[in-house]
Amino acid sequence: MDSERRDTEAAGPVAAVRPLVPRPGRDDIGLLLGDVARGTPVELADGTAPVVEDIAAGHKVALRDIPKGAPVRKYGEVIGVALADIPAGGHVHVHNLGIGGWEEPAARQSPARTRPASTALTRDHFLGYRRADGRAATRNYIVVVPTVNCSATVARMIAQRADDRHKGTPGLDGVIALPHDLGCGMAEGTPGDAILRRTLRGYLGHANVVAALLISLGCEVNQPENLLGDDAGTETLTIQDLGGTAATVNAALDRIEHLVSGIATSHRTPIPLSELTLGLQCGGSDAYSGLTANPTLGVAADLLVAAGGKVVLGETPEIYGAHHLLRDRASNPGAAARIDELIDWWQQYTAAGGATLDNNPSRGNRAGGITTIWEKSLGAVLKSGTSPLNDVVGYGEPVTAPGLTFMDTPGYDPVSATGMVAGGANLLAFTTGRGSLFGSRPVPCLKISTTSGLYERMRGDIDFDAGPAMSHADQVTYGTALFEALVDMASGAESKSEALGFGTEEIVPWRMGAVL
Repeated sequence: MDSERRDTEAAGPVAAVRPLVPRPGRDDIGLLLGDVARGTPVELADGTAPVVEDIAAGHKVALRDIPKGAPVRKYGEVIGVALADIPAGGHVHVHNLGIGGWEEPAARQSPARTRPASTALTRDHFLGYRRADGRAATRNYIVVVPTVNCSATVARMIAQRADDRHKGTPGLDGVIALPHDLGCGMAEGTPGDAILRRTLRGYLGHANVVAALLISLGCEVNQPENLLGDDAGTETLTIQDLGGTAATVNAALDRIEHLVSGIATSHRTPIPLSELTLGLQCGGSDAYSGLTANPTLGVAADLLVAAGGKVVLGETPEIYGAHHLLRDRASNPGAAARIDELIDWWQQYTAAGGATLDNNPSRGNRAGGITTIWEKSLGAVLKSGTSPLNDVVGYGEPVTAPGLTFMDTPGYDPVSATGMVAGGANLLAFTTGRGSLFGSRPVPCLKISTTSGLYERMRGDIDFDAGPAMSHADQVTYGTALFEALVDMASGAESKSEALGFGTEEIVPWRMGAVL
């Protein structure tokens, strides 16, 4: 196979196909590396055969005849069931592949994956901020947090004016608002109420937040004491008590003036890599996500774990169909059982809303060659590397265990990333195949492309090109370079999304429950 071809170019008279086989003969499909017209010969399991229809780059072609009802394998794992007879050379996609009618075996033999040696580490520290309580930060932000959507505009006004006034202050990365659309019209004591409070507490107390102001309207359900408890470190301003918008903005600017005066002495110092917590995200996935960017990020994740750091995988709907791989990696029975419990809960949750987990792949995912949620999930879990799964936590809960933790989050990227930041991630990595626009504050996010073509088209948005990493050796090489780029970002190097100003509108707490 011609593994050097990228994106949409065919490789000569016989079209290039990338069989994603962990061991020869395990897969029923191959990935086309270029657009292929009907009649073009492609390399199949036994010689060559013409494709029976036009097939786009990144889409699947049958390597052998597949009878109706048979499981179809990719990565050596089942990604769906043939809904019709599929001939060798046929296009395998939504018209002939689904996830119904096949029972998952109680146990599966998962393909072995090679973990990069810890000797690949070339650094043992990053340059960060050491907080008085001992925590490590990668950024220094003052945040203005509304308790409720009704105070979100006032919070934005405060942050915009304060950021303009104090831009360039040494040691200060900015003054930002963290707006959201919740905080009232919800019943106290419900799961949705608990998630909002936990999320906002996580942001207010995040290591990357050097100081915070909480802006309350005054009459909302989500009162400041619900968030702060006995914490006296965060000051609250109440709009109704102060006399309205202008008075609140002026009072807040006075408070921030005082806060900034204490930040000028902040400076970065060497901190062990073990104090980094990396949140893993993928969005706008395509067929190359599981071939290049996600396994490359998996190498970087393994390197951070080898250095003693923490890594967080989430997006529970996007492990469905691959959850057995995580279950098999659990270091304790409780973590394994929790994975199965989460999948059961999500199946009930989606059914109650008239949906299924197979509704997760978006139109863009499917245009990029992904057919089923099982296929998407098998590519998505690769970004977690090969380290043991040490803990499973709820949305926005603190991540405390070393190594790999799974956090229960929706698959929608902004919601998932918000939960990880609330849980303590001080660094995010985000792979994309279609070109997702995403940024995060107060935690920086590094974006990784699945193909070189995407990277070239969106150089202003994407930080790292994983397109060439199609072999395991390339993934180790590029994954090591990606690890270095993540450490550089933790040490203060500006990400593309930070330079563009992304990161405040992307704060999206998980909305759950009735709006009353």
